[in-house]
Amino acid sequence: MSKIRVALIEDHDLTRVGIRTALQQKDEIEVVGEAANAADGLRLLKMLQPDIAIIDIGLPDKDGIELTREVKSFLTGEESSTKVLILTLRDNKEAVLAAFAAGADSYCMKDIKFDNLLEAVRVTYNGNAWIDPAIARIVLQQARQNQHKPEVLATDSKTTTTTAPSSEAVENNEEMIDPYTLTERELEVLQLIVEGCSNAVIAERLYITVGTVKTHVRNILNKLCADDRTQAAVRALRSGLVG
Repeated sequence: MSKIRVALIEDHDLTRVGIRTALQQKDEIEVVGEAANAADGLRLLKMLQPDIAIIDIGLPDKDGIELTREVKSFLTGEESSTKVLILTLRDNKEAVLAAFAAGADSYCMKDIKFDNLLEAVRVTYNGNAWIDPAIARIVLQQARQNQHKPEVLATDSKTTTTTAPSSEAVENNEEMIDPYTLTERELEVLQLIVEGCSNAVIAERLYITVGTVKTHVRNILNKLCADDRTQAAVRALRSGLVG
């Protein structure tokens, strides 16, 4: 079984050592490199192309969001694409939305428990997004405040600009989602997706198998016309399906 290759870009020495120590406790994870600033981090990522880059948002020479944008830009078209997990103390909506717009795959707070950080790494590695409930609420609040402004959604490494729904579009159900299109169980699964739960955690919470969870997730993505879990969560929050 191949290990999850992780690179850590964090300028605070104690934080970096603590995260590295936590990650190295798991045999499935290998910390392949570290950097204390964006310039060294970018060179490191270009050279190693790890599976996951854990990037601090407050680097001394460049904002971690800008570094994320550069990472996603140079990896466009690469067979092995590095996924970015933003780690920060900043939970303001500008930072959150900017991170997703830059192509970040997951966004974690620095006060996250180590067990949850490990789970976030696994979830991100498997192609899903770790979404903290507080961050999900920020996205919802921003979407409601900007109902008539252009909004930016990030899916994978591509940034797509869309226009918030007009009253006519709402009447035609082009942007709003009918809650009755989802079953009660699918709504329960969707709520847990918004809370950042992995398939394994969802299965445990709802007392169903992981295979059943995967089926529900696939149906949810189809019904919400979403490419991934992050997009599904944002659309569900914007439409008021979950809160």
